[in-house]
Amino acid sequence: MATLASPAAHAVVLAFGWRRAALAFAAGALGALALPPIDAWPLLFVSFPVLVLLVDGAGAGRLGGVMSAASSGWWFGFGYFLAGLYWIGFAFLVDAETFAWLMPFAVVALPAALALFPALGLGLARALWTRGATRILTLAVALTASEWLRGHLLTGFPWNAFGYALTGPPALAQSVGLLGLWGLTFFAVYLFASPALLFDDPASSPARFAPPVAALCLLVCLFGYGTLRLSSTPTAFVPGVHLRIMQPNLPQDDKFNYAARKSVMERYVALSDRATGPDAMGIKDVTHLIWPESAFPFFLTRQPDALAQIADLLGPRTVLITGAARLAERSSGGALRAYNSIYVIDHDGSILGVYDKVHLVPFGEYLPFQHFMEKLGVMQLTKMPGGFLAGEHRGELDLPGAPAALPLICYEIVFPDEVAAAGGSPGWMLNLTNDGWFGLSPGPYQHFRQAQVRAIELGLPLVRAANTGISAVTDALGRIIKELPLGSEGVLDAPLPQPVAPPLSARTRLTLFELTFAAATLLVLRRRWQRK
Repeated sequence: MATLASPAAHAVVLAFGWRRAALAFAAGALGALALPPIDAWPLLFVSFPVLVLLVDGAGAGRLGGVMSAASSGWWFGFGYFLAGLYWIGFAFLVDAETFAWLMPFAVVALPAALALFPALGLGLARALWTRGATRILTLAVALTASEWLRGHLLTGFPWNAFGYALTGPPALAQSVGLLGLWGLTFFAVYLFASPALLFDDPASSPARFAPPVAALCLLVCLFGYGTLRLSSTPTAFVPGVHLRIMQPNLPQDDKFNYAARKSVMERYVALSDRATGPDAMGIKDVTHLIWPESAFPFFLTRQPDALAQIADLLGPRTVLITGAARLAERSSGGALRAYNSIYVIDHDGSILGVYDKVHLVPFGEYLPFQHFMEKLGVMQLTKMPGGFLAGEHRGELDLPGAPAALPLICYEIVFPDEVAAAGGSPGWMLNLTNDGWFGLSPGPYQHFRQAQVRAIELGLPLVRAANTGISAVTDALGRIIKELPLGSEGVLDAPLPQPVAPPLSARTRLTLFELTFAAATLLVLRRRWQRK
């Protein structure tokens, strides 16, 4: 345990039992305020030093304090995820009669399960713990490793990774182009945890100011890099492409109600033909009309009247890009199955292209152990018998009159490694989503931020159509060109930004993060070995 100069820090180190758990939980919950839409990221300068002090005080426990540190990590994670993800419970109120009873379990169970990852991170950190400044590096290595596992294990859930705390300021967000999400997570943990060294006794840690000052200097450098990048990279647009995004703000009850099919189509057609603003175009001048995910309460290809309405709406140069459920080919005697898909439809009502969602949402679009769970009477929120089928591969979507797009449905866009591995040479990212499940909560803001970060990582513009918002067009540096706010109905007319040269993290096989992480891990292991 480090020698401390501050009585308050000493009290945190010596806390035990429920006080230790409460401190960890409060630190995690406070850290969640760093997330959108609040973006109070300086609060993490409080949260992470508390975490360092709790690991400092875990040395007397079992297995050299590993179990005590892991317990603190679990309570920290539980506070962080409970405060950051409580809005998931809103989805269970859409069909309250069927799902409301599950809401308390889901709101608590998901944060409790996700908290196992910071528990693993802090347990690993304690096993490698040393005195002095190296312990901050140890925490950064261990928590980054556990966050990477959270983003990949059991289909992955990298939502609200710690690195997103540094993406609120647009200039600072450019750092993700250098470091990637995991590199930014590593730096964020090191930066926010480094003030813990200021509590060390000067006699035992004479160089305690060096790491915090170095971290702040790097923060200033990254901010300067981002400012320079933003000022020296003007937004250019693809000639001849005129986008219109339709945001219907359709209630979830109507979105999945077959009886409302006529009124839904009438609403879509009327809204899509609405010209707003001084620069608005007529629908016949729009080249690409974009509707959100799962737009219809029916199978589009089984409704020729709906396809006829679409054909009547579109001009000869206009194509519709829309989300829709797509029927799979049924084998003899097989059950009805479907994909969550994107259709490209021309002015004749012909389907020019299809993309099927690859990464499905557990419990939302399918159930783990589907047949067993259905026998127990449990179903996924979309109520698709047997759940949706997953698409076989992710690739470009060819579009007439525009560069090929990288299609991403809903939360597929939050997986940085999967998006980066999609291949091809797309000119933009197309994200169709339906965040209406979560109401006017922080969830849609967090989702939109992660989509913006993908744009910066890959140097690709983002076009996003959401049922209830946030719909937007951003350039390849994540700057918002036009936006429709959450909970509003309307159309958005915008040009299509051009991509920029892929940033460092997207074009190198061995990234700056991987090199830094490997060097930091070797240094931590060396210091730990020297202690023995």
